[in-house]
Amino acid sequence: MSVLQTFYTAFAQRDWAIMGVCYHPEARFSDPVFPDLDAEGVKAMWKMLLSGSSDLCISFTVVKEDEKGGKVEWEAFYTFSKTGRKVHNVITSTFTFKDGLIFSQKDHFSFWGWSRQALGLSGTLLGWTPMVRDKIRNAAAAGVLKAMMKHE
Repeated sequence: MSVLQTFYTAFAQRDWAIMGVCYHPEARFSDPVFPDLDAEGVKAMWKMLLSGSSDLCISFTVVKEDEKGGKVEWEAFYTFSKTGRKVHNVITSTFTFKDGLIFSQKDHFSFWGWSRQALGLSGTLLGWTPMVRDKIRNAAAAGVLKAMMKHE
């Protein structure tokens, strides 16, 4: 099985440990909420997200994969724990590989689209602003740090 098939199959099965072994020790991850994580940070992020959500469901399609990298289109369905609101997020992930492992992962999705669903009216009115984005990023970063401390 390819690295991206392994990664997303583990994701669909909520197996953050298998997801973690798919990353190179020097890996980097970015998305609109977690703009710059190293390998340990991204492993902690997946552990935090998968442990904190009881109803996460994903579907995925590996669009392209070769020895250099790949592209995956995927969708996540879950309840945002802070508000209890249902979210359907559509994400495109691009990857580079090193030594057969994920070296970089960049996830792209509409932050405003996500915030409208996750935050409701406040996300609709203010979800596009740097103030709301930064507040969400800071809370997410604090969650990753907490997950990393639990891991040690």
